[in-house]
Amino acid sequence: MKTREAGGKLPILTLIQLAWQKAWKTQLMNCGNGDGVSVARGRVVDYNAIAFYEPVAQTYGDSEKKFLLNLARATLAQVATDPNCSGPELSAKDVPPKLAEARACFVTLKKHGELRGCVGHIFPQEPLYQAIEDNARNAATCDPRFQRVLPEEVGKIKIEISVLTEPQPLQFNSPEDLLGKLQPDNDGVVLEIGARRATFLPHVWEQFPDKTEFLNQLSKKAGCKPSAWRGKETAVSIYHVEAFEDSG
Repeated sequence: MKTREAGGKLPILTLIQLAWQKAWKTQLMNCGNGDGVSVARGRVVDYNAIAFYEPVAQTYGDSEKKFLLNLARATLAQVATDPNCSGPELSAKDVPPKLAEARACFVTLKKHGELRGCVGHIFPQEPLYQAIEDNARNAATCDPRFQRVLPEEVGKIKIEISVLTEPQPLQFNSPEDLLGKLQPDNDGVVLEIGARRATFLPHVWEQFPDKTEFLNQLSKKAGCKPSAWRGKETAVSIYHVEAFEDSG
């Protein structure tokens, strides 16, 4: 008769209870069985590695989000009329303290649901409110995939802001291991292939929900062959975002 029992059952149950209380999320990191391991005849030992983690907390309140969205909207309106304009002038005393902290961010423009521009920083370079101004201006005027935004388009454009956590290296030992560790809809991914680098924000998973296709497209964005992410020079970092948008 076959039996199923977990070694270390009590610590596992304790961890599960704690995870439930704190609303932690889980990710299956690896799994396997007892192939190649000497066990009693007729028995099989299974192994699972599961990571428990706390979801990214919401850092910004409604008033702070509104401030940043209004700033991005005002910048968009000004640079659409005058591409050389630096954007709205702000006094430091008018900026909420949290928005003066250095953070990485992206500003995404969409028109009728289609991408119209997206520019940002992967790593913090300047105070968040200044990064929002810079990236809104560049998304409207400097994204090489699009013509600059015209004044008559401004009212038709929806703005989304994504504030990034610090990217963290993801350890993996094979392409298959990498695929197993990615979390669609949750992970922003930085892909480095030799000297080339590209990133996709988490919302890009909506466009490429298959992990292999996601990495194929990210390789192409980095200027490499679609399958280049499978090579030995590949490094991957993961980040998460707090994203919010206006109504356009």
